[in-house]
Amino acid sequence: MESVEAIFASAQAVDAELRDAGHGGPELAHLGAIYCESPRALVFRGPSPDWRQWLVILPLASRLSLMRNPIFASLARRWGLGLRFIGIDRDRVVYDFRALLGDRTLRLLVDLLAECERGTLRNEAPWLDVLFDALASQMLTTLEQRRSDWMRHLDREHRLEPDASSGLLSHQDRHPDFMAQLRQALRAHAIDAHFYGRVLRSVDAREAEVDQRLSRLLAEQLEPTVLERLRATPVGGHLGCYNWLRLAPRHAQARAHLLERMPWLAHYLVETLMPLEAAAPAASEPLGNGPVRASPDLFIRRAIDGGQDRVVIEALAQRLRVSPTMMRRLWREPPRGLGIPTAWLLPAILRCLDRSPEHAWPRHDADWQALIEHAGQTALES
Repeated sequence: MESVEAIFASAQAVDAELRDAGHGGPELAHLGAIYCESPRALVFRGPSPDWRQWLVILPLASRLSLMRNPIFASLARRWGLGLRFIGIDRDRVVYDFRALLGDRTLRLLVDLLAECERGTLRNEAPWLDVLFDALASQMLTTLEQRRSDWMRHLDREHRLEPDASSGLLSHQDRHPDFMAQLRQALRAHAIDAHFYGRVLRSVDAREAEVDQRLSRLLAEQLEPTVLERLRATPVGGHLGCYNWLRLAPRHAQARAHLLERMPWLAHYLVETLMPLEAAAPAASEPLGNGPVRASPDLFIRRAIDGGQDRVVIEALAQRLRVSPTMMRRLWREPPRGLGIPTAWLLPAILRCLDRSPEHAWPRHDADWQALIEHAGQTALES
């Protein structure tokens, strides 16, 4: 292993007051100290010849005394749902191995954060090397035993941009106890609105800095030409699309061209076509002109990789059961208000559009949102 590191947030000017029990009360001071001192991520550089980098992104928690007790193992498991374990292999393909994190690994990570409560965790702490070694050894063994299973864990959903709603670095529930206590202190007049605002601004500043750092750490390990090609499309840093391009270097340009013209297809294409990349080698070969019968998804992939726009449009229209005329218009005029719908919802949206005359199509973002909600309700009821 080349190196390991725990990523911490930088200190802010308000921290001294935040940790002062005489300023906001002992509970806020305690939770504030945990928030400031907790590591945001663990970085394993070159854990083995198969892997360029692992990045374990940690949710923050403060009920560690309970989580360490076996009776409350469910708390640790619930906390573990917020973990992100991203692996980048030697071919620069991105995996999400969160599903492989077992109870023993979670216990090790809980113990790691428990050291934060006692203020003893720093990168130079001698026991930290033992923890890193334990985590790396366990996961290397697990991954080696399940080598044929790796492709099932290709990252399909996350985005690399720190501020993306479905981003890898999303802050939803990252520090709920601390924020809840901060609001409680404001309601109880233990702190004033000015101090509350300063703390919130410090949270934004320190998390933005961490997110930018983690985003750079990941981007540095990805294939630059593929990432640049993808970022030139409206899809941006979608890691599922990155993998889709990276896994087929000869067809990356054709695939990126489709994402540029039809960015709203991103989730659908990744969820539908990515499993083909994990299929047997024979299934990944281009189909000839013989009597071999291709699956609908394999037919779409062949059309896309062939790079002929007309064939792609007709193949997608056939697969999604909508008219080629409608698909051609969406190709010519990609609607910004459509966004990037989830894979299960996209067919319902397109069929709603297909049933409407062109003059009745949504013109504004609010109209598109109404159509999407209607299509979602229709899909759930059917």
